Amino acid sequence: MASSTTSGIAEAPRHVPEHIHRRRWVILSVLMLSLLIVVLDNSILNVAMKTIATPAPTGLGATQSQLEWAINSYTLVFAGLLFTSGLLGDRLGRKKVLLFGLLVFGVGSVLAAVAGSPGQLIAFRAVMGLGGAFVMPSTLAVLMNVFERDEQPRAIGIWAGGVGLAIAIGPIAGGLLLDHFWWGSVFLVNVPIVLVALVAMVLLVPDSRDPRPGRLDPVGVLLSVVGLVLLVYGIIKGGQLADFTDPQVLGTVLGGLLVLVGFVLYEKRIDHPSIDVNLFRKPAFSAAVGAIALVFFALMGVTFFIVFYVQSVRGFTPLQAGLLILPLAVSQMIFSPRARHVVDRFGSRVVCTAGMLLVALSMSGFLLLDTDTPIWVLEVLFFVQGTGTAHIMPPVTVSIMQALPREKAGSGSALNNTFRQVGGTLGVAVLGSVLSTVYRDGIEGTLRSVPGLTDGVRHAAGESIEATLGLARHLGPTGKALTDEANAAFIQAMHITALGSAAVAIVGAVVVGSFLPGRTVSGTRGTDRAERVKAGARS
Repeated sequence: MASSTTSGIAEAPRHVPEHIHRRRWVILSVLMLSLLIVVLDNSILNVAMKTIATPAPTGLGATQSQLEWAINSYTLVFAGLLFTSGLLGDRLGRKKVLLFGLLVFGVGSVLAAVAGSPGQLIAFRAVMGLGGAFVMPSTLAVLMNVFERDEQPRAIGIWAGGVGLAIAIGPIAGGLLLDHFWWGSVFLVNVPIVLVALVAMVLLVPDSRDPRPGRLDPVGVLLSVVGLVLLVYGIIKGGQLADFTDPQVLGTVLGGLLVLVGFVLYEKRIDHPSIDVNLFRKPAFSAAVGAIALVFFALMGVTFFIVFYVQSVRGFTPLQAGLLILPLAVSQMIFSPRARHVVDRFGSRVVCTAGMLLVALSMSGFLLLDTDTPIWVLEVLFFVQGTGTAHIMPPVTVSIMQALPREKAGSGSALNNTFRQVGGTLGVAVLGSVLSTVYRDGIEGTLRSVPGLTDGVRHAAGESIEATLGLARHLGPTGKALTDEANAAFIQAMHITALGSAAVAIVGAVVVGSFLPGRTVSGTRGTDRAERVKAGARS
């Protein structure tokens, strides 16, 4: 009888069945297709915002506030249900949850494409957010259950690179669609992708779930939803009002935080918690989720203002604006799948710290941008930013996902995405309010000098650069000076906002540099594979 050990080391059994292991890369392709539509839709919408703001029949005539809610209604529902969807995936089956999410997202896309008013668009974007909340965590959870542990870093790197692919395709596809079709086409394009993904999912992707899910935790689930919705709504409202001291904002944010604190205390007390909150006592785990929140805080704030810099200040078309984002996406596609090699050599701490510093450097580089700066400068900054992000997201995602057992992959993925979404929402709200406040202060004096403007018109024209430029076009030749002043005020506001983003990225570098683990012992990776080979030889 063969011995069960070799050199005193016990052989570990394979966790993934052979028939699933053989088609793991095809399954990953299907998962990336599902991920593609969620990320692609948001990047397309960024390019389409200016068109949707145009009066009918070209657009919907959406105001700045309505445009924000077209984005935020999706974000609010998406962020509020991420954690719940991860738990349902672990309990009911990740494939079932993923199929449900894709179907709802497709229906929401059709409805958004035919929306007849900004209010309808906001409502149907919320439906899309519901679908997206069930798609995003499930893709990563399924991935963790079709790859052995030694291949998970590589698979997660490719998964993260797929986000870069969506970032590249979205704005370009949006620009092409808006050049040839009506604004609703940016949502309708999701439908054929959803249909292909649904068929491929049914045929190729295996289902998985927690074999011992334990008792239900309805109170914990309810507390998580209420807390996240209140927190995200308060953050969004603070960004809209450009005032986080407003009683409504403070009350909602504090209420959300109190509910989430209650959620943590409740989870610690019961014997069947939705999530093991003791994980956050581990510095490496807390640093990983903190890094995700901080990097998306910085990145989403920049994404918000760069669209207006490229289209409003520099005058590029939506398609050209999409092409300009290519270096950001290409660098992520190149480096994300390869980040594991750098981590093997230098360790997560060094790699993620360097990535955060690269992000901070690229944010600081936006200070070089002016109304006539050569556009290649922006391209270089995008490439550096994408390179930094590609060396942050895969390592910290691996740290989070491998901290939990496979059976809890849905919960781990939900945590990963929740912190990313809350960080990104906070970035748009805080940095967006900084941008709006500084811009209004910069343009206010110029608007006062324009004769014949009522207080209402003056206030509306100072809300954003697009509102000011709209007034300048209405004034005809006399509006040229107002256009120049609007561009100058926006550039100043953009520079201050970029500095805020850089500061947040530096905080992230300090966090990961202090708490993420260093280089692991050489040879620990590949253990699963070696054990599989040994087991095969003995069978």
